[in-house]
Amino acid sequence: MFGVKEIDAAALKEMMDNGDNIQLLDVRSQAEFAQGIIEGGEFVPLHTLPLKVNELSKDKKIVIYCRSGARSGQACSYLAQNTEIEALNLRGGIISWYQSGFDIVRPAEMQAQG
Repeated sequence: MFGVKEIDAAALKEMMDNGDNIQLLDVRSQAEFAQGIIEGGEFVPLHTLPLKVNELSKDKKIVIYCRSGARSGQACSYLAQNTEIEALNLRGGIISWYQSGFDIVRPAEMQAQG
């Protein structure tokens, strides 16, 4: 996606394993989120992102993902055009993450309920 910086699943996993300071945003729908997330992913549906901009960390590297990378690319593009925040798009989304052999977990709220 033009003008959007991307990261692949292996690089994100390495950042997480190294303990890098990351804010991981999941911009999928509630139903998609409930199916499983990348551990540490925060639920911020794409349509709510403009309302949540002030909640984004100024001190962390922001990585955004969705199912395939399209919506997260839109989110990164929105942030680049409307804020000083430079976020990274997870290329290929959670599909790429899973296909790379990395774990998907149930969201914490779901674990508490079930």
